[in-house]
Amino acid sequence: MHSLLPWILLPGLTYAVNLKPIDLVQGFKNAVDCDSCHALLVPLKALAELGDSAFVQTLSATCQVLKLEDEDVCVGAIGEQGPILSHVLRNISPFGKTATKLCEGTFGLCQAPAVNTFTIPLSPPGPAAKSPPKSTGRPTFKVVHFSDVHIDRQYVAGSDANCKKPICCRNFADEAKPPREPAGRFGNRNCDSPGGLAKSLLQEIASHLTWSIFTGDVVEAAVWDVNRSEVTSDIGLFNEEIARALKAPVFPAIGNHDSAPVNNFPLDDATASFDAQWVFDLAGKEWTHWTNSTASTQVTHFSGSYSIIAPGTNLRIISINTVYWYKQNFWLYDSDSPVHDPRGILEFLANELQAAEDAGQRAWIIGHMPPGSQDAFSDQSNYYDQIIQRYHKTVAGQFFGHTHYDEFEIAYSDYENRAIDTVISVAWIAPALTPRSGNPALKVYDVDPDTYEIMDSKVYFSNMDDPEYQIKPEWKLYYSARDEYGPLVNLGPTAPLDARFWHAVTEAMEKNETAFQRYNEFMTRGAHVRTCDAGCKKSAICQMRAARAENNCHVARPGLTFGDTERQDGIQTKPMNTPTAPAHPQSQCEGAGMGYLLSQLAGKVAREPKLEERMSRLLSQLETTIPGPRVVDEL
Repeated sequence: MHSLLPWILLPGLTYAVNLKPIDLVQGFKNAVDCDSCHALLVPLKALAELGDSAFVQTLSATCQVLKLEDEDVCVGAIGEQGPILSHVLRNISPFGKTATKLCEGTFGLCQAPAVNTFTIPLSPPGPAAKSPPKSTGRPTFKVVHFSDVHIDRQYVAGSDANCKKPICCRNFADEAKPPREPAGRFGNRNCDSPGGLAKSLLQEIASHLTWSIFTGDVVEAAVWDVNRSEVTSDIGLFNEEIARALKAPVFPAIGNHDSAPVNNFPLDDATASFDAQWVFDLAGKEWTHWTNSTASTQVTHFSGSYSIIAPGTNLRIISINTVYWYKQNFWLYDSDSPVHDPRGILEFLANELQAAEDAGQRAWIIGHMPPGSQDAFSDQSNYYDQIIQRYHKTVAGQFFGHTHYDEFEIAYSDYENRAIDTVISVAWIAPALTPRSGNPALKVYDVDPDTYEIMDSKVYFSNMDDPEYQIKPEWKLYYSARDEYGPLVNLGPTAPLDARFWHAVTEAMEKNETAFQRYNEFMTRGAHVRTCDAGCKKSAICQMRAARAENNCHVARPGLTFGDTERQDGIQTKPMNTPTAPAHPQSQCEGAGMGYLLSQLAGKVAREPKLEERMSRLLSQLETTIPGPRVVDEL
């Protein structure tokens, strides 16, 4: 069998590689822990050295041969994101720290490496860094928080909601006729949001007669079929619908799906064939409806981030692009030299918080991905936490989405002593509109007009099990956080729902099983509820107490091939116990992208060893490119 690549160059090392197709087969098959993941990266790097076309066509054809997904999903997802990963592999050592991060973030086979020590340069506290303002007891005002709408403009009522694709409810050419489960007019739990559901959401938001924050992800999760034209159209259309429906400002943030390919946010504007500036130019233009020309300029020049004073308040809204800290943004693995502040997002945040402090303002930080999420790089989460430590007296709240769950994360001044006396801030995480993750929902905050702290958080939802839902969704109050959790901690009538409150709630949940299981149910708004035992509960409470990623208790569990594992942190421990569980429960926000397909590949090879020969035959035909689908047909 011929050699595919005679030499691979690594920093400081040149060595011969006699790469045979079986090397790649065995690499995937044997990937059971961190060391074997590093070993797998050697043949993957060799494949990448042959060029993007060889890399993409090989993995795409392999995906098809092993029937990981339908042909269009394999070809689309790998074709879009594969060149980025190929570029990354050419630039890094298979055995370096960046490779360990790749094995942790994409494959789940390594533990996250220790944080690269770095101190964010911050101005020392000056005279303006005084204690936060005190409430005078004035009536609260309302702010709506919505997130992760994931509107599928190709949604077709009556199409099959029980299909073979990661996202259903479309007129796929290969779907069952007649449909096994016809999609309803206003959505199905195996599908993203139809346009009618999004309009219903906006009508509900309008009924609250106030301004809103939107923490990202307009575009649906059929990532194999998303391109720049669709993203541009989807974002433009949704912004038009917002402008027509809402008579008050909306302050948005950019989500990881709001680009094409999905998660495509390069570190360098000059990256060949890839660019994200069009996203920032589009957002700057579209968001001018609700911001102003200064914020619009910031969006275009600061990678989607901006700052603005909310109308009629002394509150500075700082929107940041957290996708530059997201593990599925493959560009972040581009080098073995660490980049501490990709695109200067942290510097922008620190400067805006300093401006707020100097002006005697309070600040809300909004973004898509929560900093304590397992999806966040520990390095950037640590550096973000340094900023929160310095400016916590200015920061009145942090607001995120991305997880699709109704959650919160607490920040502490001392993570070795996570106690009520060391709390400094809380991050609010909004539930999603998309039915994939539960019943559609939004949050409405009651806000103190002096301190800008949250006095109550009310979740409104539309119950898809209601017999009238598919005629017209009805939005109802699901629960009030103050009413639900206040009695557990003897909350005073004028006390805010601040970080001290939420830490006390976590202590109550440790002792009160009913309270914790209510929280477990609230996460998905009563749908897709998962069983959560004592170990799961301990991990979930740890996540609540971790607005810094390195402390969220997420542990990769090597020992099985990574295709056999599911997310085992927090609430996502057991398989869903509903008959309408999504096809891909472990990939709520990401969808069936490149990372998801790679995570399935090794398990498929290991579980079906007789496919090894077919895969080997496929790869053995590689010279400089794969002849494409014809090879798959012959197999």
